Amino acid sequence: MNKSELVEKIANDANISKASADRVLSSAIDTIIKAVTKGNDVQLIGFGTFKSGKRAARIGRNPQTGAELKIPAAKTVKFGAGKAFKDAVNKRK
Repeated sequence: MNKSELVEKIANDANISKASADRVLSSAIDTIIKAVTKGNDVQLIGFGTFKSGKRAARIGRNPQTGAELKIPAAKTVKFGAGKAFKDAVNKRK
């Protein structure tokens, strides 16, 4: 499912226009991005938690030449699925 299909599904389920559904979804995504960028966690009960993480610097290898590369440290985004989400995926009740 891509964003336009998700917007259409939201619009149908909520009985609102596609434009309104798109604004709501875009606003939700932007809000999550801004919160995680500031270092805050975003917890949606039953769905999951978005949080920032850190990846340490490490040495990697160029697969073509085998030469060592220094990979710098980086910030990452982590998502942990909530129990209800995991149960739905695993079809548990």
